[in-house]
Amino acid sequence: MIWGPFQAYPMPMTPAQTTHNASRETTLQVGGMTCASCSARVEKALLKVPGVSSATVNLATERASVHGLITVPREALVQAVEAAGYTVSDADEPVQPLPNRIPEPWAIAAGAVLTVPLLAPMLLSGLGIHWMLDGWIQWALATPIQFVLGARFYREAFKALRARSGNMDLLVALGTSAAYGLSVYLLFRHADHGSPHVYFEASAAVITLVRLGKWLEGRAKRQTTEAIRALNALRPATAHRLREGQEQQVPIDSLVVGDVVRVHPGERVAVDGRVTEGTSDVDESLITGESLPVAKHVGDRVTAGAVNGDGVLTVETTAVGAETTLARIVRLVESAQAAKAPIQRTVDRVSEVFVPVVLGVALLTALAWLGWSGDWEQAIVNAVAVLVIACPCALGLATPTAIMVGTGVAARHGILIKDALALEIAHRVDTVVFDKTGTLTQGRPALIDFRAAGDVERNEVLRLAAALQQGSDHPLARAVGQAARERGLDLPTSTSLRALPGRGVSGMVDGALLSLGSSRLMRESGAEAGTLGALAHALEAEGRTVSWLLKGDSPTARVLGLLAFGDPVKPGAAAAISRLKTQGVRVVMLTGDNPGSAIAVARELGIDDYTAEVLPGDKSALVQRLRAQGRVVAMVGDGINDAPALAAADVGIAMATGTDVAMETAGITLMRGELSLVADALDISRRTSATLWRGLFWAFVYNVVGMPLAAFGLLNPVIAGAAMALSSVSVVGNALLLRRWRPGKAARA
Repeated sequence: MIWGPFQAYPMPMTPAQTTHNASRETTLQVGGMTCASCSARVEKALLKVPGVSSATVNLATERASVHGLITVPREALVQAVEAAGYTVSDADEPVQPLPNRIPEPWAIAAGAVLTVPLLAPMLLSGLGIHWMLDGWIQWALATPIQFVLGARFYREAFKALRARSGNMDLLVALGTSAAYGLSVYLLFRHADHGSPHVYFEASAAVITLVRLGKWLEGRAKRQTTEAIRALNALRPATAHRLREGQEQQVPIDSLVVGDVVRVHPGERVAVDGRVTEGTSDVDESLITGESLPVAKHVGDRVTAGAVNGDGVLTVETTAVGAETTLARIVRLVESAQAAKAPIQRTVDRVSEVFVPVVLGVALLTALAWLGWSGDWEQAIVNAVAVLVIACPCALGLATPTAIMVGTGVAARHGILIKDALALEIAHRVDTVVFDKTGTLTQGRPALIDFRAAGDVERNEVLRLAAALQQGSDHPLARAVGQAARERGLDLPTSTSLRALPGRGVSGMVDGALLSLGSSRLMRESGAEAGTLGALAHALEAEGRTVSWLLKGDSPTARVLGLLAFGDPVKPGAAAAISRLKTQGVRVVMLTGDNPGSAIAVARELGIDDYTAEVLPGDKSALVQRLRAQGRVVAMVGDGINDAPALAAADVGIAMATGTDVAMETAGITLMRGELSLVADALDISRRTSATLWRGLFWAFVYNVVGMPLAAFGLLNPVIAGAAMALSSVSVVGNALLLRRWRPGKAARA
């Protein structure tokens, strides 16, 4: 700082200072986590690294996202994770299994073969068959299960103890060791008195069932990341680059902006670019969710990952690598899946104290049974059941798996959810605010109506007006030309064209002087509106722009006809608004246009609540006013002027057909301009939230119901082990049901 008169103004930072204080995000792939306690332990270890400001660990994706100073070396983060007892690999690769390890299915199958004979007496007793396997044979079958198949539980439990924390592996190791140890003790003590009652089947069955449950859980978790894998698979490895007229197949990483590539029929587009030659239909379904192929012509944009149809396209590259739309979509989805919803942070706090509480309950169970019955064998068995039934895995998986599947299936259908907070809030939205221009309407003028005066033919008015507008880039001129082309009109040549600033244009067509322009031009030319005057007044009251076609010069000019321009509403907009209202959502429209235009659009779409002539800053204030009334507001917009309102809303929803500023501000981006996606976004949020809470409910039920049953001796350790394994699998399976979601499904149901 400079002291004295300028002390309020800090000195500009030097490049070295700027670099020193800059921050970055580092992503680590963490292996060895088995429950929510593990992810909490990794977070704590990372937060202890100097320079780290925040760390988020996702149990379902096994990824750690670390924010900190740019000076924090990656090696320091890796060391912190490894010191906590876990492994780290590159973020782009899954954690590799240990070398020479028996494949999991084979290990589980071997455990099942050894466990079935131990469980046979219990199963046969239900059929009235009383048979007992010799105790030493039981010991021979249970020992390899305990110390070979169960070795991983001992390893991870040791790491947890070394880090002064607890996890699922510690509970399983303690519970099965107690059952196995008690059985060995009874076997040796009563060896001279026949085969005593032992509990080898409990320890063996718990280990086998838990391993089976973790394997099924892992398979299910991999399905939750299917959306990301599908998006990554869209990126082709090579492209056909054109250099000096020669076509070369080159790696996609060698392309730069400005390169020209050729896309053959059936190939995937390798880059974001602009079509410079050729026409074709392009399938963009996996990127935008658009179900039908989109026609592409010269000048149109194409997106990397789209599938070309029957034509050959020549494309000039505008974005490559990490800057392509596909890469940005993948980053957004990964970011949303890695983020933690607010409810997950509450679950994490519960998980931190979960294992110590379970250990305390198990100890109290053993002491209570010992004091009440004096049967220390039964006391240990019941304590083992408590340790086995209590598993924090399901708690840790309920939220992230639901968010992963929900954001993934939404992305597959053209709805990009940027963060978990937007997903969690969207299901509570009761008010949707729409910007009009470019959101509810197409954002470009179109010829709405045209009429002829006197004995002039109607199509002649359009033909002459289009002739005057040939070669002009004015939006109204393009609208007239488009309407003439749609009707197949042959346009005559126009000469002596002259712009009339603030009024219109004039020129010679078919040997006559014609003018096309505003009402002011008509008045200055001395022409009379005649019977078209009332129609023009009504059109202007609706917010339409009226242009007059005149023949001749002042003061003898006469009106040939009028043309009315407007911004037409998007196809399906009325149905989308109706669907939102059916769902009980209040719909509000804001626009900077005049009241007549606002009334016309509101009437056409069935919107009862609207405000016209709103400045960009006022949009944000109106959104904040709705929130102050206790409403949960979603703002839908597409322009730079919508960005403040998008940021002010509880949930911002941007159209990808709009500006980058709007998309960066919004929490949800719709990859297509279809307004039906707004209701779809709210619907997938509701379904994801319901799935999340359903998963948490079952996760808590397993423990809240199971632990007391085990403590009171009503739950066999074998059944407890099966329930514990089933809890994680059922929670992940519950989340996978979201994959069946389809846009508009709620509306059709």
